[in-house]
Amino acid sequence: MSEHDPGPQPVRIHADIEREDRILAGLTARQAAILASAALVLWAAFAATRRLLPPAAFIAAAAPFAVAALALAVGRRDGLSLDRLLAAALRQARAPRRLVPAPEGVAPPPAWISLAAGARAGPLPAPLRLPATAISPDGVIVLGGDGTAVMAAASTVNLGLRTPAEQQALTAGFGRWLNSLQTGSTQILVRACRADLTAMASAIRARAAGLPHTALETAALGHAAFLEDLGRGRDLLARQVLVAVREPAPAAGAGGRSRSAALAGQRLTAAARALATAGIAVTALDGPAATAALAACCNPGAAAVHPAAPPGQVITAAPALALLPAERSWAG
Repeated sequence: MSEHDPGPQPVRIHADIEREDRILAGLTARQAAILASAALVLWAAFAATRRLLPPAAFIAAAAPFAVAALALAVGRRDGLSLDRLLAAALRQARAPRRLVPAPEGVAPPPAWISLAAGARAGPLPAPLRLPATAISPDGVIVLGGDGTAVMAAASTVNLGLRTPAEQQALTAGFGRWLNSLQTGSTQILVRACRADLTAMASAIRARAAGLPHTALETAALGHAAFLEDLGRGRDLLARQVLVAVREPAPAAGAGGRSRSAALAGQRLTAAARALATAGIAVTALDGPAATAALAACCNPGAAAVHPAAPPGQVITAAPALALLPAERSWAG
């Protein structure tokens, strides 16, 4: 290390602003409420049974309940408290298992269907409620009463190849963007997805014939074959970084939704300018790209999603090849 190189510089990391406040003996308000409720129940049970049970028997009977209440208050798993996990498990157990996309509601079948089947009809499926109700062609995700959101794909920066001064400058630029997040919600998602080299290999093969020398064409075809063999023999993974910005709806109606979408777009543009100082390129996703990104996040192991039909387009079961003769005759 040279005398002019200051070496690695410390970077201030802010405290966890989402950490709950401690109000009593290192306990949060939620933990104190759980323990106080458990103590009240135990005291009421002791007052009701003190003339029927000796204290030792009551302590032996109440110990499992006290231990369970203590574990529920202070226990954590996967970053969540046990009471929140228990509430989520109860909601999951009570939630319907059969969901269908029916925003207008599920109508019961006619009575003659059950009579014709000769069997008792089972429970009706419940409507599928998704967080996103619509995605516009320009990439605005409508979240119903929660406002709107926009998404962008962000590049990555290799800090290991930079000097300590450059690392400090890039980290400071990223920190300035984090400090600028005052209103709204911003989420950074880093996910691993399968890498498909088929399109890259096909593009190389298509352009190989136009190269000025046969040696270059041979090298291009060999590289395309290498990519195809690599995709067949290896399980390739790529890293994708998504930035989602949500803006709550300021008012009901289409006007409020438009203002919410405009504010979300402005925040995403500001994020792109701020992250550019950290060497990160931010590219906003349009409607098809946002739809594909959400579908890939919901089902990571599935193949690529086909382009969705735009609003207003009639969807039929007729194959697309059936339209080719008419198009050719019209073009001629």
